[in-house]
Amino acid sequence: MRIFQKTGFNFIKHRKIAYAISSILLIAGMVSLVFRGLNYGIDFKGGSEVVIRFEKTVDVGAVRSLMREAGVSGSVKQYGLDRSLLLKTDFQGDTTKLRSLILNSLASRLPGNPAQILSVEAVGPSIASDMKMSAIKALAAALVGILLYVSVRFEFKFATAGVAAIFHDVLTVLGLFSLLGGLFDFMPLEVDQSIIAAFLTIAGYSITDTVVVYDRIRERLRGQKPSEYERLFNESMNQTLSRTIITSGTTMLSVIVLFIFAGPAIRSFAFAMFAGILVGTYSSIFVAAPIVYDWQTRSKNPIKFRGS
Repeated sequence: MRIFQKTGFNFIKHRKIAYAISSILLIAGMVSLVFRGLNYGIDFKGGSEVVIRFEKTVDVGAVRSLMREAGVSGSVKQYGLDRSLLLKTDFQGDTTKLRSLILNSLASRLPGNPAQILSVEAVGPSIASDMKMSAIKALAAALVGILLYVSVRFEFKFATAGVAAIFHDVLTVLGLFSLLGGLFDFMPLEVDQSIIAAFLTIAGYSITDTVVVYDRIRERLRGQKPSEYERLFNESMNQTLSRTIITSGTTMLSVIVLFIFAGPAIRSFAFAMFAGILVGTYSSIFVAAPIVYDWQTRSKNPIKFRGS
């Protein structure tokens, strides 16, 4: 199935515009990371997660205000059924005290709607620090593995450009989490273990899309003169464009459905996947391949491919 039978977009000609757009996104994200930071979940900063069930349907905003007045800072959102809420708080200490504080506050302000606490999960600061370090190691190991794989299959220039595109994708999504984190109650954009899983998925998705473009470039460039590279790069990217749009589009449809219907507990993950797929598709065409082209143009030597 092909959406476009034949396209003739000059991607290489407009690569500097794409570089400028990417630079603006990355700089904005980095500035936000420095000054605003990230909205970490309790996985990475420590705290408690409490599931509360009410006898009747309750207004989330009212419960959020009650918790704030009781001195329990954090986020409150719908959890599964309409009568259940999920409270994430920075509270660290005796969970028995936290239970009493929550139940007493709710009983005094909502006497007609009894509540019970179904579960309390606490994460200490040392465990949170260990989890954060483990997440960083996982991302680093994934990037090193991808660099080695693409280096063996193609050559170092292609591998470096592919990893640069992955950094571009992950840092752009991370910048969006910093810029938008905590601004919307329906989408808190907390960085927790599920978001690290999303970043690893984004890295894999990005390099897969990039390798498809690389494969077509390799098929077209074998034995060709450097003077033909611009035309052949453009033709290769146009020939894979239909496949890229179909693959990315169908995946994004699934993620959009997840974002709308799966509820607040998984909405940050769905947003990360949506943004990552969108940016990853863009980077495979406008970042990875153009970087290889610019690098090769400066070296002025024919590309020598490895692998089958």
